[in-house]
Amino acid sequence: MSIPIKAFLFDLNGTMIDDMQYHCKAWFNILNDDLHANLSWDQVKEQMYGKNSELLIRVFGKDRFTKEEMDILSVEKEKRYQAEYRPILKLIAGLDQFLEEAKEAGILMGIGSAAIPFNINFVLDGLNLHHYFKSIVSADDVNESKPDPETYLKGAAELGVRPEECIVFEDAPKGVEAAQRAGMKAIVLTTMHGADEFAAYSNIIGFIKDYKELVFKNLIK
Repeated sequence: MSIPIKAFLFDLNGTMIDDMQYHCKAWFNILNDDLHANLSWDQVKEQMYGKNSELLIRVFGKDRFTKEEMDILSVEKEKRYQAEYRPILKLIAGLDQFLEEAKEAGILMGIGSAAIPFNINFVLDGLNLHHYFKSIVSADDVNESKPDPETYLKGAAELGVRPEECIVFEDAPKGVEAAQRAGMKAIVLTTMHGADEFAAYSNIIGFIKDYKELVFKNLIK
């Protein structure tokens, strides 16, 4: 007997909005132009997971920057990203209707993102989405970021549901790994990574280009 689905947990960037190229460009410019890391585009793309401070530590080592310096670099990166992406800020196709269907069906919804609140609110305020989400877990709310399961386990706890009652929507392998370690099924948005990059994970129940490909009632039966 299958377990009824009671909640959806969404990653944000690349999952609700198709903006990862803009994040990658902002990091590419800061890492290379400002910090002289001399990384290729693909090398920067490989580092696009976890907290901003964790990315800086992976690239430069733990002793290069103080926490205050990393906070400043993090905010500067987000300002550059927002300035470029703001004119075209929009949900991935079909998500507006999908959120409405979920809300009307009584499905609880939360966001589990490695983004800082400054970036999450940029999206939720800009697109008037706050009313859909009963839980928002940001980079500031966890000790360990994805692929650690803490982000999604905390989201499920805040919604009052068990992990196996959740479906996670993700675009990144590290995020799918976090969902798998949390005991949750996942649907993958192929906005930044191809399906072949998720071969290591057994919790994926579908790959989609956008939310128009989903049949809502088939997810919760």
